[in-house]
Amino acid sequence: MEVRDSNGTVLNEGDNVTLIKDLKVKGTSETLKRGTMIKGIHLTDDPAEVECRHAKIKGLVLRTEFLKKA
Repeated sequence: MEVRDSNGTVLNEGDNVTLIKDLKVKGTSETLKRGTMIKGIHLTDDPAEVECRHAKIKGLVLRTEFLKKA
């Protein structure tokens, strides 16, 4: 199973990614801004989603269509 970012680059376990769009996070009042660096992603069973952590948000799942490999 290959996981690809918005540009078609293959993502691997532990890669760093950057957001390409402002995203509102459900369940919180936080908004992740475009250009935010997310370090150390974890791949899931779904190739369209990755798990990650942000400073204030743990257990965050992001869609790969909003990510770009850093």
